[in-house]
Amino acid sequence: MNRPNYLKQINERVDDAEPGAVFVPSDFFDIAEAVKVNMCLNRLSKNGVLNTVMRGVYAKPRYSDMLKTNVPPHSDNIAQAIARKHGWAIVPCGDTALNMLGLSTQVPSVWLYVSDGPYKTYEADGVKLRFKRTNNKNEIVGVPYKTALVIQALKAIGKDNITDEIIHRLSKALNNNEKSEMLEERQRITAWVYEIMRKICMEAV
Repeated sequence: MNRPNYLKQINERVDDAEPGAVFVPSDFFDIAEAVKVNMCLNRLSKNGVLNTVMRGVYAKPRYSDMLKTNVPPHSDNIAQAIARKHGWAIVPCGDTALNMLGLSTQVPSVWLYVSDGPYKTYEADGVKLRFKRTNNKNEIVGVPYKTALVIQALKAIGKDNITDEIIHRLSKALNNNEKSEMLEERQRITAWVYEIMRKICMEAV
């Protein structure tokens, strides 16, 4: 009986991923147990198939034609991988949420997330990733990602600063399925936030 080639299976999964994809060992636990997965990831890192972003976090190299060199993975990809590693639910908040929804062109100096995990700060490729614990878990746990992201963006803007232009831009950023999911989360959402979200979903784009 042939022994499973775990390294080959993990390598094939990495090959199938987009450049800049970020991995943690648990992404491969369906292939092998933790010790074997870690050995394979270390091998792939030494061979240049993966880059080590930080301990236990790896990225598929991403080449920039404009810069003519490899560039770091997107900061949000790293944050999502860290969250998977620890089993946290996270959602971008503050300026990070505004940037990801196209409401701000300013790249955050610190990528900030609300989380159901502990307060933690990491640094990867010169970028700080900060996770802050929220007591309002019903707005992030079990909520569709785009819904949770819009909630955080609206809170960052503030009730009195929401304009028709913001409503229009958020409406354009969501597809019909995301809008339908959003309208189903009424019981979880603060009243004024839900009212703005209803306007977002009802606007014709």
